[in-house]
Amino acid sequence: MKLKFVFILLYVIALTAKAQYPGPAGQAGTTAISKDSPILIDWAASCTVTRGYLDIADTTAEDPAAPGNHFASFGSNLDALGIADNASVSLGDGGVAILTFNHPIANGPGFDFAVYENSFDGRFLELAYVSVSSDGIHYVTFPSTSLTQTTTQVAGFDTLDATKINNLAGKYKVLYGTPFDLDELKDSALLDVNNITYVKITDVVGSISEYFSRKDSHGHIINDPYPTPFMTGGFDLDAVGIIHNTTNTGINILKNNTSINTYPNPFIDKLSIDFSYEKLLLGAEISIYSSTGEELLHQKINKNLQLNTTSFSKGMYLIKISLDNGDNLYKKVIKY
Repeated sequence: MKLKFVFILLYVIALTAKAQYPGPAGQAGTTAISKDSPILIDWAASCTVTRGYLDIADTTAEDPAAPGNHFASFGSNLDALGIADNASVSLGDGGVAILTFNHPIANGPGFDFAVYENSFDGRFLELAYVSVSSDGIHYVTFPSTSLTQTTTQVAGFDTLDATKINNLAGKYKVLYGTPFDLDELKDSALLDVNNITYVKITDVVGSISEYFSRKDSHGHIINDPYPTPFMTGGFDLDAVGIIHNTTNTGINILKNNTSINTYPNPFIDKLSIDFSYEKLLLGAEISIYSSTGEELLHQKINKNLQLNTTSFSKGMYLIKISLDNGDNLYKKVIKY
């Protein structure tokens, strides 16, 4: 019996050691979404913040710069609104931010929104849970994974490996968002994934102490920089960007009756793009972006295109037509 237990334990350890999630922004396979990605169509319109302690283990600890203050204080609610710009609001240990939007977020193909933190180098990562709600009362949290070791506390200025983190905000460096897919929550009876009106960001304390630790969806303790007993402590929320909402407001989607035709849509191995109105497209350029905002193609429009898409992953892609007059037109296509 003991031998069997040891074997199972070693097997689990081996699986954990091999487990890899997408790496930092700029690496192959990353899911980081640049704040300038054309797939982003809107940003948070309002934010309320409940600050957490400078140090949850010492509620009497004071901010050296503001004696008597025991909570994180850097930034304001307004810093979490609009496009990611490295102006952020610090949540403190266990602090919470709740954001709303001009139009409800909807479940489209691939990722649906992205959360931006202000990590300066993609290794000093402060993490947060992400939950969503359709009514502001019932929240459902994205299933998360942290495979960071829990033997030694990650100190206040130590680093993390992004490939061991999944579905926790703060995985990527400043101006690159961590994306979330509402399809993962579609079976929740408490949620309408096509009408998400609230996004809640909750700081992961990061302590591995049995008294203050936070855990991922598998029961693993989440180890991240701790303590951070400063006015800037905890998760630093920069922005929440929207990829799909109920109206697609903010993006000019090409209709089927325009002079630009894509087929088939959805596509599998090949995608054809026909440009029938040459005067409109004189001097125009075409770009194709993945759901993470990676530009896969960019060229002048001088003839119809037939693309071999066997190397494309399943999901949503964005076609951007840049006209000579400065206007941009877009069309979403899906690969099955």
